[in-house]
Amino acid sequence: MQSTKQPKTKRGQARREQILKAAEKVFGTIGFVEASIADITREAKTAQGTLYIYFNGKEELFSDLVAEMGQLTRAVIGNAIAGATTRLDAERKGLEAFLRFVAERPELYHIVEEARFVNPDAYRKYFSEFAAAYRGQLEAAQAEGEIRQGNSEVRAWALMGMAKTLGERFVIQERDTDIVEVVDVAFDLIENGLKAR
Repeated sequence: MQSTKQPKTKRGQARREQILKAAEKVFGTIGFVEASIADITREAKTAQGTLYIYFNGKEELFSDLVAEMGQLTRAVIGNAIAGATTRLDAERKGLEAFLRFVAERPELYHIVEEARFVNPDAYRKYFSEFAAAYRGQLEAAQAEGEIRQGNSEVRAWALMGMAKTLGERFVIQERDTDIVEVVDVAFDLIENGLKAR
């Protein structure tokens, strides 16, 4: 459940953001179970009482962080594909933007994965909202004749699964990967499939 304690001032918004950023680092580094409110407020350079102005506790902070990460990830990809000329161009640009984002902020990746066990509702919501937006984009591309007709729901989840797994294998596990090469190979699969020509 997300917090209803939304700050009304710019200063309050900045403080809340500071706490979320600290929580991202702490949760992403040592995990939800090991992390304490004291660890998070120490990282945020703020008093423990200040955290409770914005969040009811560690669980709510974690849930809010997962939701904010979903919004941030969608915004990063949205910005990357804004200039795409076709759906396939958007697929390539979106995949590369996602993998680069994972490389820049690996803690986010760890938090989303941990959410599966810590807060399954937040985990489902994270991916369901992503999939709904993705499905809409694929349906629009079908209507324009840019991609062939097919089940947009299954396609959205398949493409998300590909990106998620590539991020885990080639960005999280292997920090010196050539992201462009990974995108080239994955995009060839997206564009051309596996069928022999």
